[in-house]
Amino acid sequence: MPTICRLLRALAVLTLGAALLPVAAHAERVKDIATVAGVRTNQLVGYGLVVGLDGTGDQTTQAPFTVQSIVNMLAKFGVTIPANVNPQLKNVAAVTVTADLPAFAKSGQTIDVTVASIGNASSLRGGALLLTPLRGADGEVYAMAQGSMVVSGFGISGKDGSRVSINVPSSGRVPNGATVEREVPSHYASDGYVMLNLNTPDFTTAARLGDAINKLLGEGSAQALDAVSVRVKGPVDPNSRVAFVGALQELEVNPGDAPARVIINSRTGTVVIGSHVRVMPAAVAHGSLSVTITERTDVSQPREFSRGGTTVATPRSEISISQPADVRMFLFNAGVDLDEIVRAVNQVGAAPGDLVAILEALQQAGALHAQLIVI
Repeated sequence: MPTICRLLRALAVLTLGAALLPVAAHAERVKDIATVAGVRTNQLVGYGLVVGLDGTGDQTTQAPFTVQSIVNMLAKFGVTIPANVNPQLKNVAAVTVTADLPAFAKSGQTIDVTVASIGNASSLRGGALLLTPLRGADGEVYAMAQGSMVVSGFGISGKDGSRVSINVPSSGRVPNGATVEREVPSHYASDGYVMLNLNTPDFTTAARLGDAINKLLGEGSAQALDAVSVRVKGPVDPNSRVAFVGALQELEVNPGDAPARVIINSRTGTVVIGSHVRVMPAAVAHGSLSVTITERTDVSQPREFSRGGTTVATPRSEISISQPADVRMFLFNAGVDLDEIVRAVNQVGAAPGDLVAILEALQQAGALHAQLIVI
């Protein structure tokens, strides 16, 4: 109790000081840069059936598991289908049901579920999910899902095979569609420590977080274990621990600067350059070679009054090569920053793909002081 009281008094002093003095521009709350170990969501998954579709369900000849699921479900209700009968249904779809079980979720609370078709159903619009158990990684049932679906997408098909689709009609959500049946035990309060895990590993941020907590609670109250975890001594009483963790999350810390990185998305051509990227003296010349191939067909006809002549179509290809005459060269001075890099590259009119080639060449030349990451 003295620890939590000291922390609350210190926070009150900091709040008063923040009202009188400007807060550091880069200060972040602990709750925005770190999480409490043991406080996490758990993924749930289940297999179920969606019924009531308007002829857009699974084609049972191509999805036999749908028919098998229907037969098994009807057997539980005392309805027996002969073995030689194969129901041809179009209003049923086999689906997977997924949900995230929040930390500290209690029995009786409701959570949203996502439903997605695993067969060849064209749309789940208008369907209703039947009672589906949702299981965790340990195989135990933690929630039961059921309800009418909300599908944002829709599709329209023509008799000639044409189709127009908006978004994805084969998946949807059931708001508050699952009821929690079992609680997940949490061990975050099993000892006298609170473990804070940084969202982005950084030794500087972890050290600053530990120092900030020690200044409030006294030396030795917090210990930075590595680039991710900071261990803080806390009260054992559950009520005091809740207030203690809430107060810790409101602390403000100056995170360490991000490392110099250049992120390149090879699929979309997106290039993101960090603010700490520096370039050593280097000269860059960039030119582009354009090759154009034009295909056309010439028609050769026989002369007038000729005998035995036929009209012949002959393909013809034209290839032209062009290269800009004003290939520019630009010079990077020592230690230029991001603004100068972008300005120099824009002056030569380099596209994202060209920018990637320039950055890779700079790194191979040892002039780019940054980590080049291609995703």
